[in-house]
Order: sequence, then structure tokens, then C-alpha cells
Amino acid sequence: MLENVLAAYGMKAGSTSIQPYGNGLINNTWKLISDNRGFILQKVNTNVFKSPGDIAFNVNAIGAYLKDHWPDYHFVHPVITSDGQYLVHDESGVFRMFPFVPFSHTKNVAEKPQQAYEAALQFGRFTCLLSGFNATLLKVTIPSFHDLSLRYENFVVMLKKGNVERIAAANHLILTAFKYKNIVDVYESIKINPDFRTRVTHHDTKISNVLFDNNDNGICVIDLDTTLPGYFISDVGDMLRTYICPVSEEENDYDKICIRPEFYEAIVMGYYAEMKSELTLSEKNSFFYAGSFMIYMQAIRFLTDYLDDDRYYGAKYEGHNLTRAGNQFVLLQKYLDAENKLAYISANL
Repeated sequence: MLENVLAAYGMKAGSTSIQPYGNGLINNTWKLISDNRGFILQKVNTNVFKSPGDIAFNVNAIGAYLKDHWPDYHFVHPVITSDGQYLVHDESGVFRMFPFVPFSHTKNVAEKPQQAYEAALQFGRFTCLLSGFNATLLKVTIPSFHDLSLRYENFVVMLKKGNVERIAAANHLILTAFKYKNIVDVYESIKINPDFRTRVTHHDTKISNVLFDNNDNGICVIDLDTTLPGYFISDVGDMLRTYICPVSEEENDYDKICIRPEFYEAIVMGYYAEMKSELTLSEKNSFFYAGSFMIYMQAIRFLTDYLDDDRYYGAKYEGHNLTRAGNQFVLLQKYLDAENKLAYISANL
């Protein structure tokens, strides 16, 4: 299947080692070894990213800016094909390639606070170095990706148009979603507050999108598919959502869901190490809110998908998205219960 794609990069299938790589849910990824050099090949999911050329535009624009202004930053530039293209359009899909960074690795879970610190530092550095880049020049690869107002509207619409039996089964979580509606109201106020600045924002800050060296020091961020103009609460919020709890949204034993304050502090310290002078006072005061913003948004997205017969996320078992939504609402409640302790940490750094 990949012969034509490899040929576009001047490689031969017979002399190239090809192995599946990583556990990403969106794009298919392989690690290649050709002429003793490593590469990462990805097939872009065009159901999610309907205009792959926009991703290539953003990556190239950001890469060019960093090369001109911050040449020491380790940016992973895409590999160009033999005829000077950044994407390969094959009958089986759209592909792009990157060099594999030697002596690097990724992590699926933040196991230690220091790892969370390094990841937060890298995402903060990425946005800080691009503070002089005009974020509005970026192509919007997923419209309204972190627009909580829209996500809430979609949820309300699905209460009228969704699966009637599932609406009844999810009544307890629907009531919970309404209970936390104030999180949407705060977001509405942020959108009209000039103190919340639009910046180059990664929007997918799970720890697997950071490269680490052999000493677990961060090297750089990767996977810029969702890099868009946005608010800092998206990047910080996604780190808080995915790092401060030892289990993911897939966990169905809700007793295992807990808050790890030391990971919250690590994220604050890492992000502030790069971004503290860039953030306005209003933004600094909203650091804790960032976590509730992302946890709540993910909860209602799972719930909305459950009511819509699992059309977006899919489901590996009956009620999968209901379980995911319940998981996130439990996480949200425990996060809010810890507000006094956590907000104190971010207010005093």
C-alpha cells in the first residue's frame, strides 16, 4: 500500500523497514528505517482534517518563523518529496513524513510531576517563542475546535434530536451538565474580554505530543495538526485534564479518579517558566478555570456523542461514551472540590 508513497520520497519498499508507531486515535503512523535513518510517516485522517493542505501551510509557516527568529529551537520540519511537495496524495489517502529525532521518545502518561513540568514548559515555550507571529495567519484546520459555547449548543440540540432511549438513560448526567452551565457563562465573558489574548495555541497538549530525551528532558512539541489561534486556557486546560488524574477518561472504575496536586503545581511552574511574563493578570487569575473549562467541555462532548449514537468518537462497547462522560464529570467534581488548594498554588507562583 505504501510503495507509491515511499517512492515519492525516493525510498524503496523492499529496503525500507516499516513498523506501526504510537497509539494515536486520529492518524495512522509508522516508523521507517531507510539507509540507516529514521522517519515518521503519517496518513492524515481526512474525515477529521478535511483540508490537509491547511495543516501543511501552518506547519511550514510556523517552521519558517521559528527558523528566522529562534534558530536554536528544535523544530521538526517535514520531509519534502522528490518533487518538492510536503504532502503525498495517493489513491489510498494523504501522507506526510517527518525525520525521526534521534534518542527521543514520547510518553503516553505523565507518571511523575517532573514529566508534567517538562511538558508544560515545552508547550509554554512553543507559544512564547511564537508571540511575535500573527496567529490570525494560521489556517483553521478544525473550525470551532475548543469553542465551549458551540459544544454546549450542540449538546442542547441533541437533547431534542438525539436517541430518545439514550436521553432517558443519561438523564443523571444531563442534569449534571446543566448544573455546571456556569462554566460556559465564564467562557462567554472571556471571549469579550480583551485581557484574554489570542495566541498561537497547540490545542492538543497531551503528554504524547512532547518529545523527551533519554534523561526525560523535553526537546520540543510535535503534532501541530490542531495548532490554531486560541486562548491559553485550551493548552493549560488540556494538560490539567490529562495530567492531574492518574487514570484516563477510559477508566470505568470511578473510585480510581483523583486529583494529584503535585502535578497541578508542576504544570503551573512549567508553563509559567516560559509564559508568566506573557500572561495578563486576568489570564493568571484564570489558571484554575482552564482545568474546569476543558474537563467540562470533554464531558459534554462525550455525552453529546452518546446521545447521537456515537457518531463522532465511536464506541467499543454499549454505553462507552456514557461511561466516558461520567468519568469526566466525576473528575470535574473532584477538581472543583480541590479548588481552594489548587487555586492557591497558581496564585502564589
